[in-house]
Amino acid sequence: APEMQTYQLKLDPGSKHTGVAIVNQETGEVVFAAEIEHRGQAIKASLDSRRGVRRGRRARKTRYRKPRFNNRTRVSGWLPPSLLSRVANVETWVRRLSKLCPIAGISLELVKFDTQLMQSAEINGVEYQQGTLAGYELREYLLEKFQRKCAYCGKPGLPMQIEHIVPKSRGGSNSITNLTLACQRCNLKKGNKTASEFGYPKVQVQARLPLKDPAAVNTTRWALYNRLKSFGLPVEIGSGGLTKFNRTLQGLPKTHWIDAACVGSSTPLKLDVSKVNPLQIKATGHGSRQMCSMDKFGFQRTTKKAGKKFFGFQTGDIARALVRKGKKVGTYIGKVAIRATGSFDIFTSSGRVAGIGYKYFTLLHSCDGYSYSYLAQSKTAIPPTPEVVGFLAGDL
Repeated sequence: APEMQTYQLKLDPGSKHTGVAIVNQETGEVVFAAEIEHRGQAIKASLDSRRGVRRGRRARKTRYRKPRFNNRTRVSGWLPPSLLSRVANVETWVRRLSKLCPIAGISLELVKFDTQLMQSAEINGVEYQQGTLAGYELREYLLEKFQRKCAYCGKPGLPMQIEHIVPKSRGGSNSITNLTLACQRCNLKKGNKTASEFGYPKVQVQARLPLKDPAAVNTTRWALYNRLKSFGLPVEIGSGGLTKFNRTLQGLPKTHWIDAACVGSSTPLKLDVSKVNPLQIKATGHGSRQMCSMDKFGFQRTTKKAGKKFFGFQTGDIARALVRKGKKVGTYIGKVAIRATGSFDIFTSSGRVAGIGYKYFTLLHSCDGYSYSYLAQSKTAIPPTPEVVGFLAGDL
């Protein structure tokens, strides 16, 4: 009997994108890779809009629902909807990929930065020059905070040095709140001055501010970790500094899916990323609950929706239209926009084709709240299925 190979599902969660990779632990080959684009900001914008509408009604003393005061309690582990959607997206894809591939374990980047390691490690010449793991944690944090630019001149793409805002010779500490990034020219020019004396008091303020995106990741990390443990697979955890250490060691470029392949200490000594075609997965949701459109005064402008599904199709499905006669003869593949009349529109890579009858359409993939494309070619794609060899998405 053929021997079962070991596959590791690796995840690099982020506030806007999450990298996913399946790695053959014996050969080091990345057999599947994807980047999930979350819709947390869209959810927050929708909730803000709804809150504004309700407050406007209340202020104008117009019709609105009665106040409810018995729904203010939150269950243990409650997360805002914008953050909960990130956890749900990752959980959905772990479940789907587990059905397609014999996953032996999961590797999760649990923390972006190992703050305990940064606080206990003394920043000295060895770490500046040799780049130990503790140095990687610190650099990654500062690069993220100061957007990979010099904190003083603002120029990107230069070799950056870790610099003390208040010099050590004047009582400055090695605390992360007293460190910033500077190019060599600005570092030498600043000399023994503080950032305020050098003319940049805002640098000190920025150094003390927490990072917004890592804060979102840190808020959801344990919820995601606990959900992954419920799959019954061993879950390995790693830090962002270790991920960068593994990626730099192998000379790989920085992308979300490559970062995912480098998560954890179980990363093979040599990763083979040459055979994978990364998939771009964008969370789009399942439509809106709004039944009709409004005019600028808030009055109903259109009739309510007749339905969501007609003739076996719904808006967002990926389909093939084979038209054999008429003005629109040809084969079209793309997303469908439906009408109750049966006259559909299809959005292809060449543009929109309107007015094709539903009888010409064949369903390829039902709308599941995600849109798919290839990262390299920006082409429409369908998600992996059990029939697709090698766990790669089907090419349209």
